Amino acid sequence: MALLEVDDIVIRFGGVTAVAGVSFEVAEHQICGLIGPNGAGKTTTFNCISGIYRPNSGRVLFQGRDITGEPRHRMTGLGIGRTFQNLALFRSMTVRDNVLAGAHASGRSGFIASALNLPLVRREAQEAEARARELLALLNLERVAELPVAALPFGWQKRVEMARALISRPKLLLLDEPAGGLNHGEVDELAELLVDIRRNFDLSILLVEHHMSLVMRVSDKVAVLDFGKKIADGTPDEVRNDPEVIKAYLGAGDEHAQAA
Repeated sequence: MALLEVDDIVIRFGGVTAVAGVSFEVAEHQICGLIGPNGAGKTTTFNCISGIYRPNSGRVLFQGRDITGEPRHRMTGLGIGRTFQNLALFRSMTVRDNVLAGAHASGRSGFIASALNLPLVRREAQEAEARARELLALLNLERVAELPVAALPFGWQKRVEMARALISRPKLLLLDEPAGGLNHGEVDELAELLVDIRRNFDLSILLVEHHMSLVMRVSDKVAVLDFGKKIADGTPDEVRNDPEVIKAYLGAGDEHAQAA
């Protein structure tokens, strides 16, 4: 069974069809890249998976369960974590507190239990602190843990958001343009980090990304969209050499395909 199944989804905004019958799967322990030129429907598809948009037709299944139209605040509890193209961090809070904020969505204790500081609340807080320390170490954020997020370079803020998504122990991590704004060296570090995260946390990753070399380097499979339709779905080598992909996304010449 696939971990995630996107089944023939259609999304319209007024008279514009942004996504036209897109289907693909993400297997367990797989890194899948979702790529395409600007306006291809990548982010719209991503937002449908994460509960921001509800499709006009089609289904999204997670672990065999139909989650189509589930509100986004329930996604963490289902086992889906997400980062955003435009960072959604608490800029005046410390790195550590931003990471810990991601644990609250998966907590089991309610308002009354928290107000009374019951044992379950204290235990969950201890578990979250331990998890945060683990993530800060893995993402090399320990030395900046007590700094406000606003004081960090953009690339480091991306790591903080990733740590916040991981603290809830997702089975599927959705990454929206994780390489956006990073320099060449930081992109190389990100590629290694994504592979480490998949291995260490035993999860799957779906990433929307314009940085082709990153996608081809880390992905087990790649799905390609163009004008709201899927035009290719396969291994990086298969997609890299697909004539439709070369024409639609990489350019008309062979040299573009080789550069990818």
